[in-house]
Amino acid sequence: MRQPLVIGNWKMNGSLVFTEELLHTLEARIDDKISCEMGICAPFVYIKFATELTKRSVIKIGAQNVSEFSAGAYTGEVSASMLKELGTHWVLIGHSERRSLFNEANTALVQKVLAAQSAGLTPVYCVGETEDDYKSGKTFNVIADQVGALLGSADVDLNNLVLAYEPVWAIGTGLTASPEEAQKVHAFIRALVKEKNIESADGVRILYGGSVKPDNAGSLFGQNDIDGGLIGGASLDADAFVSICQQA
Repeated sequence: MRQPLVIGNWKMNGSLVFTEELLHTLEARIDDKISCEMGICAPFVYIKFATELTKRSVIKIGAQNVSEFSAGAYTGEVSASMLKELGTHWVLIGHSERRSLFNEANTALVQKVLAAQSAGLTPVYCVGETEDDYKSGKTFNVIADQVGALLGSADVDLNNLVLAYEPVWAIGTGLTASPEEAQKVHAFIRALVKEKNIESADGVRILYGGSVKPDNAGSLFGQNDIDGGLIGGASLDADAFVSICQQA
């Protein structure tokens, strides 16, 4: 059985006060109705503060990006070992905003996965198609290309990895793939992993992201191959995030 996982992605939002208030509120509301694993990916500057606030909590803190380089003259970058030293557990890699706004390509993203795993972090590798891809019927081609780049590296540890499917057209738009649509893509992703390693395919968790809210989380998480969610806007609201975790 794969333990459900819900990770909140705060993106470039928050403050010290916000971080403290939201994490304290979340901890106070965690009860026996929540059996999923919980994570929060905070901005770099709040990670240390967040890990200190949650050191006695079930919530594990993550980062939203990482450099593929271990050290050197890379101004503004943050290495995997630096994140590990701060107590980071998860790290998002290949989020659509990183791919589109910062032109991150599959080759570099695979190197980031390897860097994260080498430092003892668990990468959350994100894939997803744009609206044009979706309307043109290219969803599975895009996903196969993005996942295939990862599976093409013999050095990637498939047992220390989370995958996340986020259709770009559903991120922050209020639009959501239907549970049936999302399930088809998740099943396709799992089948791709199965071609590489059957046991890893059965164990790897695949999250759905894209305007997940309390009123649609249950139907999405009820699908066979959807193991939880990567939550954007709703993770900034304690009530909404707790509700989503309860449904997972």
